[in-house]
Amino acid sequence: MASFEESLKQLEVIIAKLEKGDLPLEESVRLFEEGVRLSNVCKTEIESAEGKVQILLKQKDGTLQAAPFAEKNL
Repeated sequence: MASFEESLKQLEVIIAKLEKGDLPLEESVRLFEEGVRLSNVCKTEIESAEGKVQILLKQKDGTLQAAPFAEKNL
């Protein structure tokens, strides 16, 4: 399975190709479908990372503190 970074890079390449607008319809549809798949892979990875961050932000009493992750690093 590709890493988040690899999936994102592939998605960026697909977007660039589609934005040119010079592809045949069949190729555009195929790339669009692959882009949607890669987008879902990235979304899943981001949601997983968010879950890990929430675990790290859990307070001693078990509650989650509603604060941006960056503030916890200060």
